[in-house]
Amino acid sequence: MLPARHRLTDRADFAATIRGRGARRHGSRLLVVHARVADATQTDARGDSSPRVGLVVSRTVGNAVTRTRVKRRLRAQVAPFVPQLPAGTDLVIRANPAAAEATSAEIGEALRHCLRDLVVGEGP
Repeated sequence: MLPARHRLTDRADFAATIRGRGARRHGSRLLVVHARVADATQTDARGDSSPRVGLVVSRTVGNAVTRTRVKRRLRAQVAPFVPQLPAGTDLVIRANPAAAEATSAEIGEALRHCLRDLVVGEGP
């Protein structure tokens, strides 16, 4: 489980991370990770520079039980990376339909691959 200060919950923040200025993305068969590193004015405006993570698991992934399972697996896999993310980073992780059939290890490997290429350039 992610602490509240590390959760991305506001619709405007999701939209800014996906489509806003400075937004980048990297995808795989299982996931698409969108990232945006906030500048000093944005982190001052929100009052906290903690990295935040939001999850998007749509109906195309499966029924409610399947979507909940995928969300739990994603949260468990992303939690160790949150302290390693640069301050002010917002991530939105979108699950593709193939994530429904993937194991936790496969989801974790896809997440590591996306984060390595997207956020830091060398793997976390």
